[in-house]
Parts: sequence; C-alpha cells; structure tokens
Amino acid sequence: TLARALWTLGYPDQALQKSQEALALTRELAHPFSLAFALYFGAVVCLYRREWREVHRLAEALMALSAEQGFAQRLAQGRIMLGWTLAEQGQGAEGIAQIRQSVAEYGATGADLGRSSYLVLLAEAYGKEGQVEEGLTVLADATTAVHRNRICFNEAEIYRLKGELLLRQAMGGSDSPVKPPPEAEAYLHQALDVAHRQEAKSLQLRAAMSLSRLWLQQGKRDE
Repeated sequence: TLARALWTLGYPDQALQKSQEALALTRELAHPFSLAFALYFGAVVCLYRREWREVHRLAEALMALSAEQGFAQRLAQGRIMLGWTLAEQGQGAEGIAQIRQSVAEYGATGADLGRSSYLVLLAEAYGKEGQVEEGLTVLADATTAVHRNRICFNEAEIYRLKGELLLRQAMGGSDSPVKPPPEAEAYLHQALDVAHRQEAKSLQLRAAMSLSRLWLQQGKRDE
C-alpha cells in the first residue's frame, strides 16, 4: 500500500522499488497470503505505470497462488488485472468480458471496498472500444461506490474519465474538432481540483493532460 501511495503522490520509480522490495520480502517469509497481497499491489503499481506486460505476469502469478491456496478474493482481483491487460493489447471485447465477470466474482466474496477501482478499469476498457454509454453507466456505479465506501483515492480519475467519455460521445466518431459539451470540460476541471486537494500528483498530471488536449483542439494553445 505504501507503493500505491508513492505512485499517487508522484513518485512512480519509488513506488516500483517499494513494490519489488515487498515481493522479495514476502517470498523470503514463505507466507502465501502475504505473497498474494504483495503480488496484487505489485500488479496495481505496474498498472498505474501502464506496464501491461508486468501486470500480466504478476496477475498470472497471483491467480495461480490464489487458486492453489483458495484465496477467492485475490483470485478475482488477479482476473480483473488480466482483463485490463487484454484490453490494453487491443482485445477489447475479451478484456471487458473478463473484467465484468471478475468484478461480479469479487463482489460474490462479500468484498466491496475495491469496487470503484475495478469499475474504473472497466469504464476505461469500454472507452477504448468506443462504447461510451456503457462506460458512463459504469462510472455512475463507481461514483456511487465511492460515496458508499468513502474510499476516494480514485475519485479524480472517475471525473477525468467522465470528461473524456463525454468528449468522445460529442465527437461521434469524427476526427474533426467539435464543440465539446460544457459538462465534459467541467468534469476535467473537477478531476484536476480533486487531485490537487488530495495532493495526488500523478492523477493531477493525468487530468491536466486531458484538459490540455481539449484546449489544443479548441485552439487555446497559450492556455
């Protein structure tokens, strides 16, 4: 969890280092549940860093260990991560199906706290496939989960993706610049504000880049 916090604060290299240290330590301890925990958060950090090959490797290791030890929740989490890697490789339909099924399996264990995070991954996969309405529906569910559980570390990312999907919806498959809906830019500003308030530098950077791309399309180069 320290590794995830470091990434969020804007230290991706330190996050990776701490994650690798945790994995090395848990392998020395030969404690399966701790190893599963470290494999999961190792995959999370690599996912944040967009290193899908490492996510794939760690997710497969997590799934194998979890199946062997009967860790149902960790097994579902590994499958969610694997689904994300499929979407990243261009296998969108397979990735979406994998994430959807695995989120349901995760919920069936009685777990709920990580739900918003996994719905964000599902919405991202829908966005890559151009399925905007489905993505927005999933993000509405993620927003509800955030408010229900009061786990807000990915709140900024939810707003950013809402803005991105609304912009894609306005484009309607066209490559030509169009006037974006006001709520799309408002969501990007909200993402930026939330990330700034939380001192979540990496999420702040993502939101800033999304807003910058929008302004470039509008000819606002100075802004």
